[in-house]
Amino acid sequence: MIKAEWFYWLVGLSFLVMASQMLTDRSNPKRFGTTAFWGLLGAGFIYSSWVVEKKAPAEPLGAAVLVMIVLAGFGFTGRGTPRTTTPEQREASALKLGNKLFVPALAIPVVALLCAVVVKKLSIGGEPILQEGSETILGLGIGAVVALVVGMIMLREKRIAVPVQAGRSMLEAMGWAMLLPQLLATLGTIFQLSGVGTQVGKVTTSILPKDSLYVAVIVYCVGMALFTVIMGNAFAAFPVMTAAVGWPVLIEHFHGSAPAVLAIGMLAGFCGTLVTPMAANFNIVPAALLELKDQYGPIKAQLPTAGILLGCNIVVMALFAF
Repeated sequence: MIKAEWFYWLVGLSFLVMASQMLTDRSNPKRFGTTAFWGLLGAGFIYSSWVVEKKAPAEPLGAAVLVMIVLAGFGFTGRGTPRTTTPEQREASALKLGNKLFVPALAIPVVALLCAVVVKKLSIGGEPILQEGSETILGLGIGAVVALVVGMIMLREKRIAVPVQAGRSMLEAMGWAMLLPQLLATLGTIFQLSGVGTQVGKVTTSILPKDSLYVAVIVYCVGMALFTVIMGNAFAAFPVMTAAVGWPVLIEHFHGSAPAVLAIGMLAGFCGTLVTPMAANFNIVPAALLELKDQYGPIKAQLPTAGILLGCNIVVMALFAF
């Protein structure tokens, strides 16, 4: 049986390999801090497996996160010059392959879907091939490995160091902002455990007119979008707004379909992701990578789409979730 923790070990090992490359890159004046930041992240992926199984204490993970915050917050991380292909070589390769460049990227969702739908039902000797309950995340990991192999075959690249160096280049370009989704999702869990969702629910239910389904739908969807704007991630807003309105009001009181309410609620939250600088890895980092003059350009361009999608989500939930 393929276990989910193997995938996390592979992710952690990838970060550790890239950290070792950063350590030997003398073109980065902050190579020691950069190595420590990404090395701690890689070690955390591997160590956390034993924390989940309660075979190791969790405190070292918390200490590692604090050290990473200090390294990033005080500017001890930087960017080197990976030993990979030149811009001219990449441009020539792109012109040669054309739309075939999308094949490795498309391989990831295709493999993930096959694992979640088909491979999930297969077993060997009565034991499932994929760990039960982790088929989707394992499909994502297997899809990434398949995409790597497909990409190397298409480009006739035999050295694994080349894609690792290219991955390291993207890692250093995105920097600490790449970790924002995980940190903000954790923040949402902390908010929920501290009772924020319950308090928001009390305030909301005291304001909402009774038996007004459509008003409750609007409050939930708009609340998801606004909390996402504030917190930067729909995964952070989801536990708060669902505990406040989604579950007690829409599902328990109005007997809504739980899968429909929760799924559409998440989509409403993603409308907020489109228009918030807090979602730095989506809105600010791409502007920096593309060297746009206006760093808020992506947000301004996405604002109309976000508004239209939010309205559509409200209508779809009101019509089909009850």
